Amino acid sequence: MQRRGALFGMPGGSGSRKMAAGDIGELLVPHMPTIRVPRSGDRVYKNECAFSYDSPNSEGGLYVCMNTFLAFGREHVERHFRKTGQSVYMHLKRHVREVTIACDAVLSSKSPYRKQDPDTWENELPVSKYANNLTQLDNGVRIPPSGWKCARCDLRENLWLNLTDGSVLCGKWFFDSSGGNGHALEHYRDTGYPLAVKLGTITPDGADVYSFQEEEAVLDPHLAKHLAHFGIDMLHMHGTENGLQDNDIKPRVSEWEVIQETGTKLKPMYGPGYTGLKNLGNSCYLSSVMQAIFSIPEFQRAYVGNLPRIFDYSPLDPTQDFNTQMTKLGHGLLSGQYSKPPVKSELIEQVMKEELKPQQNGISPRMFKAFVSKSHPEFSSNRQQDAQEFFLHLVNLVERNRIGSENPSDVFRFLVEERIQCCQTRKVRYTERVDYLMQLPVAMEAATNKDELIAYELTRREAESNRRPLPELVRAKIPFSACLQAFSEPENVDDFWSSALQAKSAGVKTSRFASFPEYLVVQIKKFTFGLDWVPKKFDVSIDMPDLLDINHLRARGLQPGEEELPDISPPIVIPDDSKDRLMTQLIDPSDIDESSVMQLAEMGFPLEACRKAVYFTGNMGAEVAFNWIVVHMEEPDFAEPLTMPGYGGAASAGASVFGATGLDNQPPEETVAIITSMGFHRNQAIQALRATNSNLERALDWIFSHPEFEEDSDFVIEMENNANANIVSEAKPEGPRVKDGSGMYELFAFISHMGTSTMSGHYVCHIKKEGRWVIYNDHKVCASERPPKDLGYMYFYRRIPS
Repeated sequence: MQRRGALFGMPGGSGSRKMAAGDIGELLVPHMPTIRVPRSGDRVYKNECAFSYDSPNSEGGLYVCMNTFLAFGREHVERHFRKTGQSVYMHLKRHVREVTIACDAVLSSKSPYRKQDPDTWENELPVSKYANNLTQLDNGVRIPPSGWKCARCDLRENLWLNLTDGSVLCGKWFFDSSGGNGHALEHYRDTGYPLAVKLGTITPDGADVYSFQEEEAVLDPHLAKHLAHFGIDMLHMHGTENGLQDNDIKPRVSEWEVIQETGTKLKPMYGPGYTGLKNLGNSCYLSSVMQAIFSIPEFQRAYVGNLPRIFDYSPLDPTQDFNTQMTKLGHGLLSGQYSKPPVKSELIEQVMKEELKPQQNGISPRMFKAFVSKSHPEFSSNRQQDAQEFFLHLVNLVERNRIGSENPSDVFRFLVEERIQCCQTRKVRYTERVDYLMQLPVAMEAATNKDELIAYELTRREAESNRRPLPELVRAKIPFSACLQAFSEPENVDDFWSSALQAKSAGVKTSRFASFPEYLVVQIKKFTFGLDWVPKKFDVSIDMPDLLDINHLRARGLQPGEEELPDISPPIVIPDDSKDRLMTQLIDPSDIDESSVMQLAEMGFPLEACRKAVYFTGNMGAEVAFNWIVVHMEEPDFAEPLTMPGYGGAASAGASVFGATGLDNQPPEETVAIITSMGFHRNQAIQALRATNSNLERALDWIFSHPEFEEDSDFVIEMENNANANIVSEAKPEGPRVKDGSGMYELFAFISHMGTSTMSGHYVCHIKKEGRWVIYNDHKVCASERPPKDLGYMYFYRRIPS
């Protein structure tokens, strides 16, 4: 494989033909002032197009602008040229030479000095100088005989056990996309712990040991002792990649195997709608949600259907625009351009590497993730996250970056009617709130196999105490009807303000649907906290229906004979020692009590939610803030960064992500006025601010780079209509946008989670397409043979027309 770079003028112009070096230099003379040398801090995009997933490996290669350092595929480079006038690009193209495939196979072949099965080194390896005096931490780590996974990503192969602290991490990434993410090496660089053993190679005869400090494979004469420190009996180990041993006891069948359909021959799927997403290291939560989102026609139309307009009106830096990146991702998933069966040369290469099944590449959501998670403390990390929280985060972004009058997230929005009855006066209060998903409790008390569960628990404890293999897993079988019944049951409210009594009182709350959404998202509340506030997960099987009828949960409103509570707000009571700090109920965000924030975060709540809870309760302590969390934890922006008008950049953590644009996508009038005072039309100002998240400087750049804006009369008319609609809505507030209809639904997708917590494990998505179920497991997309519909975490239903 060879990578070439070339400077040239705009494709199709005189600079695109082959020339001598002198001719090229002469041609570039007029453009030399526009050519920049990258400086420290410049973002140079040389691996991926800003509008597509073209790369130097693509047929047309990649074109890097020598002024902005943005990269474009052949299909989009002319768009950038028309918009900016930049004429000089560097063309990057990798060329594969088939004759080198055999050479590459020879170079990557195993040494004849290695045993063939298992892969262990012969005795000519040097003894590590760290083996005799290796420090091993007494941290209580015990390594199980199977089920290993990298501590920093989702990989379950090519795993290495650090012999100092017991960390299990993946090996290095090879050029052929095999191997790992290099987390074992990163761990060594962070800690200096030198020796690691490859899991799956441990046998009574030895194992593969590597010294990071010595940068070579080594021998460890004390390997048995070092492994025993972490509970591994070397004399009873048999080398296998996943650690499972071939013995007379049936191995424990975990949710990992069932959900990923392990052991089933799955047929790879290719073409439009069958493109996978590469795992960036714990990014499977994002991949699963986005696969489900872009299987919905409304999202396909809003973004991919408007691709030319969105791309043409994108800001100068399209990598920093939400709608551009959503459209890019949607097109990448739906076009089929990046999901094609391997061609002849790839098949030859796989045969030479002894790969018996085709390798699916998928697309990398790196640019998309970088933008949507920007300034978010959780999603911007490489840690695993809750798919449900990311779904609500995405809905919030869609709301704030609406494309004209279109808002595809409307399909999820519905109204919830909450009825609270005062236990003393028997009077009632009806309120409505907006929600985007239905949270279904797990009715553990309704399990139909309680005797089997008790027997399994006794056997499991005995196996653990005697260090024997665990028995086959038995899950609690919960009827869906019991969970639905638990959802509609009344809930006791101990701290309810009774306006009739002018005091706090006990109440009973019930929730029903005031409207039914077009698409219903159901979350199974599998995750909870124990008495010690340690997160735990219910290992349950729920018979989720393919057809769902919730019409009986329709709200009824005030009933005959019911008396409403008077509409009197409770008084605001501020403790004397907090009045000075509250500053009319609010504090300076820079003065947030971080100790209270950390107390709440240690309970497992999102960090930004904890900060908001402490902020909005005026630093009155973790207990008061906890009550705020309980009340607000189901709101869609619960985990969003704290954003308050009136404070500067550090005080408004979310402003850098969303700008100042409100939920109606209407920019601030004062910013519009500044631009119109410069002589620009109001419509230009509004569209520019919408395209740049109300950033004034970027909006002016957008106007200068879109001189053709006024020529698009249809777009101007649409903008005028939207602006007028927003003005009307400000004059006369309307209710939330909902698409009410029948409560009959059909299941078309579900997301499953494997692991003990939303902060760890792995996510997989199943989607029903063209009459059959398809499994989306990161970059792998295959026809599903046994979709585990009973083990899902989030379920996506579409309304059945009545």
